[in-house]
This record gives sequence, C-alpha cells and structure tokens, in this order.
Amino acid sequence: MKLFLALACSFFALSCFAYSATAVQTFPTSAGEVKITPLNHASTRIEAGGKTIYLDPSKPVKFAGSQKADLILITDIHPDHMDPTSIADLTKAGTDILAPPAVLATVKTAKPIANGESKTWQGWTIQAIPAYNLTRGPSPGKLFHDKGRGNGYVLTYGGVRFYFSGDTEGVPEMRALKNIDVAFVCMNLPYTMPPDEAADAVKAFHPKVVIPYHYRGSDLAVFQKRLEGTGIEVRLLEWYPQ
Repeated sequence: MKLFLALACSFFALSCFAYSATAVQTFPTSAGEVKITPLNHASTRIEAGGKTIYLDPSKPVKFAGSQKADLILITDIHPDHMDPTSIADLTKAGTDILAPPAVLATVKTAKPIANGESKTWQGWTIQAIPAYNLTRGPSPGKLFHDKGRGNGYVLTYGGVRFYFSGDTEGVPEMRALKNIDVAFVCMNLPYTMPPDEAADAVKAFHPKVVIPYHYRGSDLAVFQKRLEGTGIEVRLLEWYPQ
C-alpha cells in the first residue's frame, strides 16, 4: 500500500505539458495499473486486470483485427459514439455492452444503464452521469443532446475515479462530481461547449488531472490557460492522428 501511495503521489504531481509524445496514459491504482489509450475523437481503449474496455468505438478507427473487447461502453446514439460496425468488430463471445436505453434500439445486444444508475463489472464500478445540452441545438427550441438520453461515465477501479463526459455542456451533474482523479472532458462547437466553458465546469468539480477529448476544432490553449493556477493538471493528448 505504501508503494501504491508513493506511486500515486508522484504520478499526480506531474506538471502540465503540451501534446504528449506517448499516447498511452498509465495510472496506478490499488488494484494494479490502468492503461488508457486515445484512439480518435471519443473512441478510447482502457486496459486493467487483464480486461479490455472500449468507450465509444467508432470510425475512422479500423477495429477489424484489433484486440477484442471484454466490455464496450456507449454514451449516445450519434455515429461518432455508437457505430454498429465497430461494435461488431470488437465483440467476442462474452463481450458485455452497456449503453443508455436509447441505444438499445440499434445495438440489440447492449444492456441498459440509465442516467444515475450504477453497475459493477470485473472490479469496476460504472456510474452513468447525465450528459446533455443546456442551450445549444440545431434550431430554436431544440437541443443537440436532450436531457436523459446520453450518458457520461464515472469508472472506479482500485480506488481511482475516471470521468468520461460524453457529449455535454457543463451541466449541474458534472459540476457536482466529487473526488474525480482523472477527467476526460469534451469541447467542440456547436455540439457541446467551447474550451472556456469546459474549463469553468472543470474548476467546479476540480479533478486532479483533466484531459480534453472530443475536441475537434477547439483551441486547447484557451482551456489550458483558463486552468492555470488551479492546481488541476492539464494533459493534452493527440486524439486526431494523421
């Protein structure tokens, strides 16, 4: 335990830096390492305890021939989060799929997890956090992401809490999060929120580390600048490889 605490303290004490040359991020926990690999946009691979989790596997990543999934987590119905072809390419006998109820109309093999629900899986606790727009939409009176449809997730493993925002603005449920170690937060207009709003939301729940993702077209320097002096470590990873 003392070794784990020493590793964790040194890990979270790392300072901010520009785009990481190493895509894979490794996080120590009391149950062993968690490896998180950015794939593209919202698509993410998580490895721990000999199990592989994919979050929102979607094109343009080519998953045929990739390591199969033990668990797939889907956040919303849009094709950059829910891609049936990618899901099929990653599925093996015994693969579990968790998704908001709205996804089940398309992904028949998924099991529902609604806003506010929690489930346990292979040493993980998975909590569904509401993800939605407050003001932004395609036309007056309509929103890109309706409240109650999409999920963000807080994933807890070995005492370490990871938050993936999904498609959302800085909603009260995000701002009310507690004890988040690592947060992956979206920012892209017109669909979610700009970097300055994302930074203000992050200040409210104050994770130890924040990693922008789902940021196509956003100026991450604005996000990083806004969090200077807060004690929150900003890690900028390349989610859009050429």
